Amino acid sequence: MRVLFLFFSLLCLVAYTECYGGRGYDPLGELLKTRKSRKSFDNHLAEDDVSNEYSPVYVAPQDGLKESDKILRLPGQPSVNFSQYSGYVTVDPKAGRALFYYFAEAEDYSSKPLVLWLNGGPGCSSIGNGALTELGPFRVNPDGKTLWYNKHAWNNVANVLFLESPAGVGFSYSNRTSDYVTGDKQTAADSYTFLVNWLERFPEYKTRDFYITGESYAGHYVPQLAHLILQNNKITNQTVINLKGIAIGNAYIDYADRWAGTYDHFWTSALISDETHNGIIANCNFSSEAPDSDACQNYQDDYVFAYLNTPEVQKALHANITGVPGPWEDCNYDILGDWEDQPDTVLPVIKKLMASGISVWIYSGDADGIIPVTTTRYSMAKLGAPVKTPWYPWYSQGEVGGYAVEYQNVTFVTIRGAGHFVPSYQPEKALAFFSSFLQGKLPPGTN
Repeated sequence: MRVLFLFFSLLCLVAYTECYGGRGYDPLGELLKTRKSRKSFDNHLAEDDVSNEYSPVYVAPQDGLKESDKILRLPGQPSVNFSQYSGYVTVDPKAGRALFYYFAEAEDYSSKPLVLWLNGGPGCSSIGNGALTELGPFRVNPDGKTLWYNKHAWNNVANVLFLESPAGVGFSYSNRTSDYVTGDKQTAADSYTFLVNWLERFPEYKTRDFYITGESYAGHYVPQLAHLILQNNKITNQTVINLKGIAIGNAYIDYADRWAGTYDHFWTSALISDETHNGIIANCNFSSEAPDSDACQNYQDDYVFAYLNTPEVQKALHANITGVPGPWEDCNYDILGDWEDQPDTVLPVIKKLMASGISVWIYSGDADGIIPVTTTRYSMAKLGAPVKTPWYPWYSQGEVGGYAVEYQNVTFVTIRGAGHFVPSYQPEKALAFFSSFLQGKLPPGTN
């Protein structure tokens, strides 16, 4: 415990990664530190157990709700030429469970694909983090009251939908408190129900090319949701959701790789000594089933918060309603503490997605210490895909943007100088990478 605290403190100090909520707190790290004390894990989505039976999905009438969700203007926002929407989609009427979304259309929305963005945690907000800190059209000024325009926002090239999931995250809620004890399976099911109903509310997007993107613990969310979409499309013999691809960044996809890659990253970045690194490798067990030995243990920001808790902002977002559990928070740490099912690895799910024919991209900010590039490279090797285009430097605005390698049915891209929140650290490079992903082309290899 002592060495992990030291590591995460070092990461915050040297800016290897953002510190959630300005607290120097890493939700994913905290989740993983508790795993070895648990007896078993549910690998329901890691194994080949796809049911051939369709589970009915709740679908409600959505007439008129799109118009009521339209945002006339956010407090303190600059003038823009695109439409915004936000509001709630009920996913379980009996429990009173509803998920909150924010949707930023592109200026030429009719010609652009639809992209869902999911932050991880688990339990962290896609609006406070993804929309207002990373890839959304606005960022919050230091006064906590006004916004500035992000010229590298992803809605330059896509219609971007941000979802706060599961219930209890951000403005999403349930009237049944037991719903706040949740996990991967329920999160995937609720996100799917959300999408089906949201597409009823926005029917013009029903046949639009659809992509799912996200980061960190969304390395679980994104593949699992994509798997569920393809499974239901197959069972119903219809394209309920027109999924074309996924992209996950600095993704937690394999438990063992996470720790081994992290320690190797600390060592190669000169954050720990040769002696400490050798001691960790010799004494630590990176599987979740076995506890660490005593020898191993011996080795071992406020602007958005203020803005989203302003009554005028919540009213403009259609979020200030009875039933929201307290003020908006960037991460719900109670959900983190009560997270139930989480397979050790989602690599089998990713392999299925690779075989399905959709586009699968995995990207990594090369200065991240939470899920380092070394961790992701170890996971890529486990996928066992042959190389089609060898490792090469790609360019953005006349300089190296990172490196890329194309494997059979999966592409791996690094973003140079980016931490855990890639679009926050390197907005220009992130947009260039994202544009290539949507175009189905490798990032440019010349300047």
